[in-house]
Amino acid sequence: MLTLTRAKPTKRSVLRNAEYYDFQDVLDKLYADSEKGYQFKNLMELIYSPENIMLAYRNIKKNSGSKTAGVDKKTIIHLQQWESPRLVAYVQKRLSNYLPQPVRRVEIPKGNGKTRPLGIPTIMDRLIQQCILQILEPICEAKFFKRSNGFRPNRSAEHAISQSYKFIQGQNLHFVVDIDIKGFFDNVSHGKLLKQMWTLGIRDKKLLSILSAMLKAEIAEIGFPDKGTPQGGIISPLLSNIVLNELDWWVASQWETLPTRTPYKCRELKNGTLDKSNVYAELRKTGLKECYIVRYADDFKIFCRYRSDAQKIFAAVKQWLHDRLGLEISPEKSKIVNLKRQYSEFLGFKMKAVKKGKKSNGQSKYVVQSHISDKAKDKIKQKAVKAVNELKQIDAKGNTILRYNALVIGWHNYYQFATHVSRDFSEIAFLVKSSSKGKLEQQMKKKTAKPIASPVYIKYSKSKEIRFIGDTPILPIAYVRHKNPIDKKRSINSYTAQGRAEIHKKLSCINMGILHYLMRNPVRDMSVEYNDNRLSLYCSQQGKCAVTGMPLEIGRIHCHHRTAKHLGGNDSYTNLILVDIDVHTLIHATKEETIQKLLALLQLDKKQLTKINRLRNLLNLNEILQ
Repeated sequence: MLTLTRAKPTKRSVLRNAEYYDFQDVLDKLYADSEKGYQFKNLMELIYSPENIMLAYRNIKKNSGSKTAGVDKKTIIHLQQWESPRLVAYVQKRLSNYLPQPVRRVEIPKGNGKTRPLGIPTIMDRLIQQCILQILEPICEAKFFKRSNGFRPNRSAEHAISQSYKFIQGQNLHFVVDIDIKGFFDNVSHGKLLKQMWTLGIRDKKLLSILSAMLKAEIAEIGFPDKGTPQGGIISPLLSNIVLNELDWWVASQWETLPTRTPYKCRELKNGTLDKSNVYAELRKTGLKECYIVRYADDFKIFCRYRSDAQKIFAAVKQWLHDRLGLEISPEKSKIVNLKRQYSEFLGFKMKAVKKGKKSNGQSKYVVQSHISDKAKDKIKQKAVKAVNELKQIDAKGNTILRYNALVIGWHNYYQFATHVSRDFSEIAFLVKSSSKGKLEQQMKKKTAKPIASPVYIKYSKSKEIRFIGDTPILPIAYVRHKNPIDKKRSINSYTAQGRAEIHKKLSCINMGILHYLMRNPVRDMSVEYNDNRLSLYCSQQGKCAVTGMPLEIGRIHCHHRTAKHLGGNDSYTNLILVDIDVHTLIHATKEETIQKLLALLQLDKKQLTKINRLRNLLNLNEILQ
């Protein structure tokens, strides 16, 4: 297998996609203007722009859903063959008079035996949705509530769990209002949603008409919906957050955002949040109902100090959802929970407050006790047993082990924030061990001749329960430790220069001028995939030739196919490298005169010549002797 030395920047220093296409400043301005309360009436100009369309292609092509076909049976592979100008022109034409194609309906099984409907738009409609999403997201991010955690950049379930722990353990809020909205995604009012967008400052009528058409897109073999945001669409999560953003701010207005008589100046904490203890202390003197909402998509909790407050909030929220959003709650799933006595479930966790010692004032001290929820634990057990049974199969053993390990790592990374995660996974491990008895147990050994090289697996090597089939490790499912969840720093933001500095550092070695030149000057008659990968390669190679390591210059940058197209090669990232024009000529040269001339010019060392010969071997050309 051919291996060329390619500089790989660390994750924190990789350029963001918007920077590839010189579009970050546009998004930053949208965010800043939205913060100032601007009204946006000409957003379609940005959505139409070639930079936005190519950025959308880049963002969706790595999405696993892009390989799922809609009613037209086409996937991202179909778009990869298009030339960049053709793709841009076609999207612009579709947007000028937009009519979405029918959505393919798929029923996804749920744990309770029921199914969840999933709508799969065509790949071209998904690309168009991504174009719109990129423009709307910074506008909405400036207006969204701070404890809305689902389907937003730089936010996750960890942040929602951290916020919940803070209210239970840090602020002693031990009554929680659990409300389940009945069929939320299927019952969103289209008219109400468009009005909410208008209120957020999105007042481009052309754009709103396109969004209305998307919401009313025909569902194949079912018909045209009159309400709901179909799950499966790229833009649907953002639209659902817009709907419930009004709920977030309404709950906050009942307590958190109420003005106080004394205008306190809040101190900024290390994590970037504001210390509002003085504000809350004064609000408590008013006798108002203390409450705080934590939300992840349509799953949310409201924390209260007293049962009487929780009862009033429960009734008020139920009425507000009905009157304001036209949504009903599920009576059997909605309740008030006393966390000192019962567990409350949230995002696959169950949590309660347990007594632990005394405070300095003599009062009882309560801390969070959390487990994997019973429902989530049962799902893990089922999947774990199934994965172990697959391990018993002789064929494709290596890939099967890797899939099993990926499951284990995923579970550990997600549920490590439960305080009793080790105990929960020990229970699961007992079941898994029982399932592995017999032939599989005989195949597994405690040691291997080769050390574990993968950084992902190294931490598991300390476990006495790790086993191997051949030299491939089987990760122990019980080897996991609790980790304290950390809330998102207030300063982290994808749409400010300071906020992005918290996430990543720009590569100082990347010439942004050359990168943007490559973006604005795609190679004619080559696919959109080829030209997009050219940008990725320029960054991954740190702007240097893959063979010589010298900086690449405008006019001399050639993109070489490792395996030529006539030999079965394609325009995928792994089949391409960037080289200097003279290097590229040498790779393909067949005349001895040309070869000697280029060798004299390039002055290659032994290692560089070896790279050239490896590339020539892939083209079935003779090696060059020095």
